[in-house]
Amino acid sequence: MADNRQKLGRTGERIASAYLQKNGYIILSKNYRRKCGEIDIIARQGDYLVFIEVKTRTTISHGHPLEAVTLRKQKQISMVAQCYLAENNLFDTAARFDVVAVTALKNSRVQVELIPNAFELC
Repeated sequence: MADNRQKLGRTGERIASAYLQKNGYIILSKNYRRKCGEIDIIARQGDYLVFIEVKTRTTISHGHPLEAVTLRKQKQISMVAQCYLAENNLFDTAARFDVVAVTALKNSRVQVELIPNAFELC
C-alpha cells in the first residue's frame, strides 16, 4: 500500500514538474528534505522563489487533492522553507507557496491544477 502511494506521489511530482516547466518555472530542487519535513519542488518563477507542494489523487472520493494541504502541512512546509532560505541566505528573496493538484482518474485524462500563492508562511 505504501509503495503504491509513493509510486503515485513520484508520478504526480514528475507530471507537476513538467507542467511547471512548460509554464515558465525553473526547477531548482526536488524532494528537499530536512528533519522537520520535505518540500516536493523548489523553483523560480520570475522574481519569486516558489515552494511547491504536489498532491496526487486517483479518485476524488476523499475530497479534492488541495484539501490534503492542511494547516498542519502548511506549517511543516513553512518550517522546511525557512531552513532552505537560511541555508542559502535568501531571506531578502520574494517567496511564495504554490500547490499543484494532479488528478489521474481511471479512464480519464490527467488533470493538473496550479494554485499560485496557495497559502502564507505559517
